[in-house]
Amino acid sequence: MRGLLRWLRAALVLAVACIPMGAVAEDGYQLWLRYRPLPDAQRAHVPDSILAVGVTSPTVEAARAELRRGLQGLLGRELALVPQARANTLVLARGADLPAALDDAPAVRAALRQLGNEGYLVRRARLNGVPVTLVAANADIGLLYGSFAWLRQLQLGTPAEGIALASRPTLPLRVLNHWDNLDRSVERGYAGESIWNWWELPGILDPRYLDYARANASLGINGTVLNNVNAKAEVLGAPFIAKAAAVAGLLRPYGIKVYLSVRWSTPLELKETRSADPLDPEVAAWWKRKADEIYRSIPDFGGFLVKANSEGQPGPQDYGRNHADGANMLARALAPHQGIVMWRAFVYASPEEARAASKGKDAPGAIHDRATEAYAQFQPLDGKFDKNVLVQVKNGAIDFQPREPAHPLFGAMPRTPLMMEFQITKEYLGFATHLAYLGPMFQETLGFDTRIGGRSLSVAQVVRGEQAGRVGGIAGVANIGSSRNWSGSTFDQANWYAFGRLAWDQGLDSRAIAREWAAQTFSPDRRLLDPVTDIMMRSREAVVDYMTPLGLHHLMGTGHHHGPAPWVDNLERADWNPVYYHRAGRDGIGFDRGPRGSNAVAQYAPEVARRFASPATTPPSLLLWFHRLPWDHRMASGRTLWEELVARYDHGVAEVAAMQAEWQRLRPLVDAERFEEVAQRLAQQHREAQWWRDACLAYFQQASGLPLPAGVRPPAQPLEHYRSLSFPYAPGHG
Repeated sequence: MRGLLRWLRAALVLAVACIPMGAVAEDGYQLWLRYRPLPDAQRAHVPDSILAVGVTSPTVEAARAELRRGLQGLLGRELALVPQARANTLVLARGADLPAALDDAPAVRAALRQLGNEGYLVRRARLNGVPVTLVAANADIGLLYGSFAWLRQLQLGTPAEGIALASRPTLPLRVLNHWDNLDRSVERGYAGESIWNWWELPGILDPRYLDYARANASLGINGTVLNNVNAKAEVLGAPFIAKAAAVAGLLRPYGIKVYLSVRWSTPLELKETRSADPLDPEVAAWWKRKADEIYRSIPDFGGFLVKANSEGQPGPQDYGRNHADGANMLARALAPHQGIVMWRAFVYASPEEARAASKGKDAPGAIHDRATEAYAQFQPLDGKFDKNVLVQVKNGAIDFQPREPAHPLFGAMPRTPLMMEFQITKEYLGFATHLAYLGPMFQETLGFDTRIGGRSLSVAQVVRGEQAGRVGGIAGVANIGSSRNWSGSTFDQANWYAFGRLAWDQGLDSRAIAREWAAQTFSPDRRLLDPVTDIMMRSREAVVDYMTPLGLHHLMGTGHHHGPAPWVDNLERADWNPVYYHRAGRDGIGFDRGPRGSNAVAQYAPEVARRFASPATTPPSLLLWFHRLPWDHRMASGRTLWEELVARYDHGVAEVAAMQAEWQRLRPLVDAERFEEVAQRLAQQHREAQWWRDACLAYFQQASGLPLPAGVRPPAQPLEHYRSLSFPYAPGHG
């Protein structure tokens, strides 16, 4: 351990020493932590020395290193670490170590009492009569978070003398889920290989891990699940525990705990038990021994993430048990170490069960609907999970679609702590090719009113435990890989950033976050900032329009999910086929989730269910999610449903063309490397948006038998051409 800390300190010194003082090629590696020189007018009152008060630690060393790195970049000169405050010093101090000579120390201590262990306070102050900038916190990690927050404000152009911050996270658990495999492939990853080089670990620690830790700590992300939810048993063997321990040691000073995804049948597959039955004492004892083994190597290990009885993964239902039986058995193994279980609610029935449920499809409420299954399995278990179990629920009930209504479970499990699961990597939104800023999607879901218990309670409030005091967390499926720019494209970095900022504070506005990211990533120059923010805020809606408008969903290609394939109807499971979801025919289109269909609306609170049960009160953006309607259904726009669908597809393509044009106008304000990278991707996005529009309209025109509205451009190719396209090497299979 001491050797690892020595390595960390050496790496921090090397990182600061290697800060380039001149022009730097903008390849995206530095993310939003670029620290480019401030204009002369903004340099007044920016500290040029740093004082850390009290006992040092690896976390305080990380904070000081980041401040040196940041200020040397922003001021363009070396900084001093001083033994006592002088004019223009930045002072790092825990509340318990506040110097007696600090003015208004009682008020600072009072403010800190409201900020918990992770919160921070930043303010101008006087120490021994000298003006200083104070970063104060109750714990070392708060000092690190406060340092990053202060540097963020400087990068945004805030005058140093005007920075006054007090913040604490609204959720205690803010986690990235890496769907990274042990061979370095990444399931649904579009940014190269996994950053975890399992082959070289534990002996070789890539310096990139340190920059990963810095980036996450700058957002307040405090956990990372290192491996894919489709886990392998080997990850719990001694060699991989040692590898995870090496990563944990490097991330620890940045407040980041490591977690592991575990395969339910691990002890059985390793031939160390005769079953994987959670009620078998032999199985429970194995997991307890394994937990003890892990904590001997990783004392602050976070716990397990589990995908069970879903998509072919083994689980407790294999033995006639339920999800609570399985989760609680693991939770009891982890409880002595304060570990947690994050048990995913992404489940749906076996093919046989799905076929059986579909037999009575004409009877009210009998239509098989994958969207209802997680609720059916988990809601009856509300209150039956141990206190260190969190049920991790996807933002929507299907599967990370461009748009879904919030999952009904968020309004149905008041006695169970819930975790939100977002997908940062864009499995269904054009991979790293398409510009789609997901901040509005995250905000849309977090702000959804569940009406739980008859009260107005947003999803964010539910996750925070405001309905019954059961505090949950938030997880994001990472888009990080070995690509030099981390996420495969410059603008996909914004989704990592937006997730982290909203994980810290769900009340933040997605437009403000976009502007914040753009200012740090490009420039706070309003000539660039205003149009870039506008592009970002329009982008996700454009993708929805040219892929899945009006509540359509799951129209993507089979397996790889690249490109349109609304015609697919031959897969093993009915609910893997796009035709299952859109049901387009001569008489109409859409999935009936009302009382005469699957009755999925009944899983929401009565007030929400009534709104979604009628086409007249369902938002147009979700119309075909909840209703199957005739093509001549009259929309609020005055158009028929068919005309509206065509118009949405055309609008999506036009929006991408407008984004392209806007970006071209920014050429003089953006470095050449990143300008060209974005320009190429927007050009490809425009081509693929046209492809989506043409293929879907060709198919839906054939299904409906209707002519295109007057003046509408017909698809460039016949339907048979689009159906013939094949993509055996699309990325992200994992």
